Amino acid sequence: MTRISATLFNDPGCPWGYSANPALRVLEWRYGAQLEWRLVLIGLAESPQLYLDRGYTPLMMAQGWVGFRRFGMPFAPEAKARIAATSLACRVVVAARIALPGSEHRVHRALQLAQFTSTALLDEADDLRRALAGVAGVDGAALVAAALDSPEVRAAYERDRAETRTAAGTAGALQGKTANSDGLERYTAPSIVFERDGVRLEATGMQPIEAYDVIVANLDPTLQRRGTPSSDVAGVQSVLAAFPDGLVTGEVAAILTAGNDAVDRAAAERLLVELASTGAATRTALGDDAVWQLPA
Repeated sequence: MTRISATLFNDPGCPWGYSANPALRVLEWRYGAQLEWRLVLIGLAESPQLYLDRGYTPLMMAQGWVGFRRFGMPFAPEAKARIAATSLACRVVVAARIALPGSEHRVHRALQLAQFTSTALLDEADDLRRALAGVAGVDGAALVAAALDSPEVRAAYERDRAETRTAAGTAGALQGKTANSDGLERYTAPSIVFERDGVRLEATGMQPIEAYDVIVANLDPTLQRRGTPSSDVAGVQSVLAAFPDGLVTGEVAAILTAGNDAVDRAAAERLLVELASTGAATRTALGDDAVWQLPA
């Protein structure tokens, strides 16, 4: 039974939101279906002009991504052809939520990976269609078409944007983790609001896994919490079995980390390489890393 709802405010164009993926995978590993996830799209930029007015350039953005590698997600920092807005990509995710509830999480992840490991532009329809080509169970072309033309998708997206922009006076505002980029104080990516039985606790902006885990444990100490897998090939295999769509090295390493220990990415990668050498896992290169999966 789902006991805690978790509302994630995110945007496929935000490197902070993207870099939270290892921590999110840890939550999913530990608590599974006991957390009911809801993805709310921030809509960081309706037009590239928002970034241009701040002096952003494609080179500046690509160079800035280098520093995010420390959080464990893959990057391919190459200057793109131009600055892009995120609104269209956000609407594609909303279209997926409407067309096939639950698929929005996979669609959002695919667009994040395209944003940070390729030269794809989040406001180019052809690039979005290509990014979604490998997402099982979704019609990428139909989602992009809906994002461009559907009044229902546009209205749902605007509701997401409005919900995002209600962060004034919250705990995140006290911590300085909210933002005001278009006149209203909003949640930043990745912000998570956990709720159970009328109790609402917020983890705004980038937070360590320990912060999320403390909130969840306090909201319901009776939850079943899956322990850290063994730090061997069998443990890694069990992790990949739990995530059939695949994980990057940093996500696997985060799940293998016990307590407050430091994440050992190199150790996780050695185990993944060993697993792949026997044919028990596949490795698909991605940016400066790879996606690891069990064979189909």
